[in-house]
Amino acid sequence: MTGHPHVGVTGAFLGLPSFPTAAKAALGDSVLRRNLSHATGTIRAKRARVVEELPDWEQLRLAAAAIKDAALHRLDEHLVAFEANATAAGATVHWARDAAEANRIVVDLVRAQDATEVVKVKSMATQEIELNEALAEAGIDAWETDLAELIVQLGGDWPSHILVPAIHRNRAEVREIFLREMGRVGRPAPDDLTDEPRRLAEAARLHLREKFLRARVAVSGANFAIADTGSLVVVESEGNGRMCLTLPETLISVVGIEKVLPSWRDLEVLLQVLPRSSTGERENPYTSVWTGPADGDGPRNVHIVLLDNGRTGVLADVDGRDALRCIRCSACLNVCPVYERTGGHSYGSVYPGPIGAVLTPQLRGTASDIDKSLPYASSLCGACFDVCPVRIDIPSMLVHLRTRVVDEHRGGVPTGEQAAMTAASWLMADHRRLEALEKTAAVGGKALRSKLFGGKERLRSLPWPASAWSGARDAPVPPTESFRAWWQRTGGGHE
Repeated sequence: MTGHPHVGVTGAFLGLPSFPTAAKAALGDSVLRRNLSHATGTIRAKRARVVEELPDWEQLRLAAAAIKDAALHRLDEHLVAFEANATAAGATVHWARDAAEANRIVVDLVRAQDATEVVKVKSMATQEIELNEALAEAGIDAWETDLAELIVQLGGDWPSHILVPAIHRNRAEVREIFLREMGRVGRPAPDDLTDEPRRLAEAARLHLREKFLRARVAVSGANFAIADTGSLVVVESEGNGRMCLTLPETLISVVGIEKVLPSWRDLEVLLQVLPRSSTGERENPYTSVWTGPADGDGPRNVHIVLLDNGRTGVLADVDGRDALRCIRCSACLNVCPVYERTGGHSYGSVYPGPIGAVLTPQLRGTASDIDKSLPYASSLCGACFDVCPVRIDIPSMLVHLRTRVVDEHRGGVPTGEQAAMTAASWLMADHRRLEALEKTAAVGGKALRSKLFGGKERLRSLPWPASAWSGARDAPVPPTESFRAWWQRTGGGHE
């Protein structure tokens, strides 16, 4: 089944349009906006209810942030400890500097088992490195078993949300995908399938069951890796992950190095804030923990691939490293007014929304149009920081990355924005220039209000080159008197 792509954080997104271009197209899709508004609104409401139950929620956020910071500040030590303890438990630990090395390790491990297919637990890390594409090139089928990931894969689509990858699809669309695609790669959907959620879930369960029972190799990620025990932890809602983690003979887990926690006790806090922030539940329906293989219980071969892929570079950035605290809850996506209207595909990455806008440019750099536009994919309203369970200050980080984008792209032919900022800098460097502009604007404002616009306060459009700005927003009519002029005329307001 090599015809259903998963698009990752690296090459597959090269050449995609910048965020403003992609977002403009998404805004024209009324079905998408309706799907997103309904789904994110539902998740927001559930999260709010379960968070309000805890009188110490802010203390839990502070504790979660401190735990992640402690892990990152001594990450090298914790990784070595994790490797030693996981190896002592019977697992084999591999180190991967980048996506290519990680993919090569996984492909070789699957081939060593003479397998031609794998079942997969939902994993952002494997999407990031485009593992499915690498397996396909090696003649190995990768079957996604998470319900939403299955929808995305069968639809030849890519994820648009961290927690709910198929959030951009409604039930009717899912039914059509199942009816059209399931029979091509396995057990077909029943002919009388409806768009009732129970029936859709049943069709997916029957389709996946034969794959679970047949597969000899599974691939997973991990939500957390525990240094002092060598354990991996996966939390989920459906149970499909549990099937992948226990039935196959060989389990390969691709884990970002930032997922390491110092001790088992740290889970107490993180397993309180994660489910509440992600699914709006008090605890996850399924929490799976494994520490190496065990005779007669789960896989006999356990391999762990510790993935860097740019993370040490992020760690070195004092102003950007807090992005590595992220526990992939997606709470920031569900409150973001920009994401709710544009969807995840506009971000050109497997990491969409506010966290993607800060994490992706750090992992990939800002050379491409899509990457250098991501720090601007925000209104800086701050809602993302308010809900983040590990207190990542995404708005401040976006400002930091905007500065970096500007610094890295100085010189050459200036963009319209750069030309405007240069002009504004020249104008504001001398108060006399600013005063002259204010007087001119006041004259223009009086003329516009009295003659052209009948007293209206907003302009629908401006002449070129300002039309590029006013094409997506109204412009205020210039005031008839500036604050400076009013102050001088009234003596500081004492008329």
